[in-house]
Amino acid sequence: MKKISTLSATSLILLIVAFIAYSCSGNNKPQEGETKADLAVSGKNDAFLNHRDSVPSPQQYSDSLFKLSHDYPTTFKPVINPSWQKALNGQPISDKNAIAYMDSLKSYVAPNVLPFFSDNKNWTSAKYGWFNEPWVGAQREAILGTYLGNGNPANMFKTLKEDEAGYALVLYDSVAAYTVGQIWGKTGQKVNLANDAAQFKEGSVIVKFAFSNVNYPQWPVMKNAQTFSVYDTIPTKENPKKGYQVRKVSFFQMDIIVKDSKTSPKTGWVYSTFVYDMDAPGSGWDKMVPLGAMWGDDPGINSPLIPPYPKLAETVINPKAPAYSTETLGWGGRLSGPNDGAVAQVAFDINSGKKYTNLALSSCMSCHSPAQDSFNSFLLPGPFPSSDSLKVYTPGSPNWNLWFQDNYGNVPFDKGQVAMDYDMVMAFKSVLAYQAAHPSAQSKLLQTKAAAVARFRRHNTNSRFWH
Repeated sequence: MKKISTLSATSLILLIVAFIAYSCSGNNKPQEGETKADLAVSGKNDAFLNHRDSVPSPQQYSDSLFKLSHDYPTTFKPVINPSWQKALNGQPISDKNAIAYMDSLKSYVAPNVLPFFSDNKNWTSAKYGWFNEPWVGAQREAILGTYLGNGNPANMFKTLKEDEAGYALVLYDSVAAYTVGQIWGKTGQKVNLANDAAQFKEGSVIVKFAFSNVNYPQWPVMKNAQTFSVYDTIPTKENPKKGYQVRKVSFFQMDIIVKDSKTSPKTGWVYSTFVYDMDAPGSGWDKMVPLGAMWGDDPGINSPLIPPYPKLAETVINPKAPAYSTETLGWGGRLSGPNDGAVAQVAFDINSGKKYTNLALSSCMSCHSPAQDSFNSFLLPGPFPSSDSLKVYTPGSPNWNLWFQDNYGNVPFDKGQVAMDYDMVMAFKSVLAYQAAHPSAQSKLLQTKAAAVARFRRHNTNSRFWH
């Protein structure tokens, strides 16, 4: 089985794993103990590659491997009066009803998500009506189909004593997948962004699972979390072997985002994050409790760097969320999960040189807001890294605040770009990998920026996340 057992931010530099990963094609397969930090460059026929060519032997893992779901629908059924809107009882979303909205979303996806956890051996995305993004097969490990997401260096959480790596799997429902199909067509060999092709239809639902490679007892808050197998190279204290190994990961975060312009007329989206709570009653699914929801970045609130924070109007945080999950909330307490990389342990003010420690400098929506056709702006409120130090704009300054706006998804972050409706994965993984495989003057510039970020990551951390 893919599941090892059923026991009923974060390092900001690792945000860039959205477009840096394994280079694992053909004769370039890493040997025992070897790691690489190359761009994931796929061949022209690799748009729908299932996973890397590094696969476990039958003796290591005998069940089926991940299979990409890419038969994107060419039509969609409009979503009328969905349950999550009904949960608001006709009222604007607020701290009084946001948790009910989240619970309704969780119930909505449950029938086609729960089999992933209860019968993972027989679960596939396609079988349960989900779809995956193209052009990232070279980055996917072979068992769950996850790729490296964000990670946390040791001591990012009070209970975390070693470097942690996060693995992510993104699922688009049929309404959301219609837009994926409009962008990529049936072959994935051309990017179509004309006529708002990248704008998602109302009612689109996107789910992201996140798994930690540090498990219980090394990370005490993961006690009784459901664990799965991945096939990857990152060693831990629990499994210090080098090279590709079948390794254990714990399910600890689930994001559900929905295109809901009625509830969120300014941005068009509502983001919700659920986290593992070992003390919650019930099944493993019940233990995935709301961390919070956001539907805007509160541009009108210039938050201080340390609590107490003024109340936010467009983020709600569950006061009962487990303590570890609130240690990496974003700027001023804006929503960001433990796998999302919204806190920098060290950063420097680009204007004054001031050193910041444990700087909350992002949020779910601010990180996604630069999603556009070109890798023109960094994911964090600062310039692209050009040295070994993370430099940021002065918190609360006009440049900083560019990342904390309430723009609709068709408004580009930078003038002259094509907005991709907050879809960071599509913009910073799929499109970038496609461009790497189709050289041009523009893509060369983009790859140069990505390579600079990769060098920064390698030089600026002691973590063992390099492939």
